[in-house]
Amino acid sequence: MATEVYRESFERRANKVIYLRFLEGLADTQVGPIYLGMWGALAFFSYLLCVFITAIGFGEQVGWNPIRFLRELPVLTLYPPAPSYGLQLAPLSEGGYWQLATLFLTLTLVFWTIRIWTRAVANQLRPMVPIAFSAALFLYAAIYIIHPISVNSWNEAPGHGLAAILLWTNHFSVKYGNFYYNPFHMVSIYALLGSTLLLAMHGATILSALRYDAHKEIDEIEKSDEGTHRSQLFWRWIMGFNATAHSIHVWALGFASLVAIAGAIGVITSAPFFEPNWFLWGCRADIVSSIQAACPNP
Repeated sequence: MATEVYRESFERRANKVIYLRFLEGLADTQVGPIYLGMWGALAFFSYLLCVFITAIGFGEQVGWNPIRFLRELPVLTLYPPAPSYGLQLAPLSEGGYWQLATLFLTLTLVFWTIRIWTRAVANQLRPMVPIAFSAALFLYAAIYIIHPISVNSWNEAPGHGLAAILLWTNHFSVKYGNFYYNPFHMVSIYALLGSTLLLAMHGATILSALRYDAHKEIDEIEKSDEGTHRSQLFWRWIMGFNATAHSIHVWALGFASLVAIAGAIGVITSAPFFEPNWFLWGCRADIVSSIQAACPNP
């Protein structure tokens, strides 16, 4: 039975591959345990172009010195164009490398999202993994595309590099009056801490019932054996509400996705035409009572 299912899966995959001429013979290739596929191939080559362009930009910054490149790699950054360029194309050495690298990085993420969606459909699975990945893609788009376009400047986006995103986070928070007072950022952090606790409690519950084979979740969902019952009872005793092997994962997916979604909305709403200073907003909302004296008089 299993052999027939695998054979049908292979035939379906082989017969429905859409070939591009320059990828013919590669788009349907199995690379180790990974099925490449057309969208996987496009994501792979797009990412290589992003890395290649970034490496060229870094190489120019260190004068093509390999020793300096390795030594300064943690702080090397491809910066976006200066504010004077707005949303226009910039020369390579003045932000053009960043624009090209960001283009191919964006394409990589889009191609990869399509890849995991089509893989789920091909294997007759619900597309929950690409849906969850789309939440992170939304946050990326908010930071690198939506917010810069809304304020008419690519300079508002982070640079590319190991330290770049940290520098951008600090700069963004200072520019918009302490981003930590953004209500959507608060929701994002709440969901982050909540999902961490929820997943830790779930993992601990399953480990607690290992002696009853609670770790064999798929089998127990189908057969509903002793381990499943004991795990759910233990959870109800500890947490005070019922959770099944299905509902606990729905909760975890919701909390984890909310981290990215709320964070993205927080970035989008940080603009002069929304709220240019979140500290002042916090003062008006009366949520900065510990430093109330620092708030300006209304």
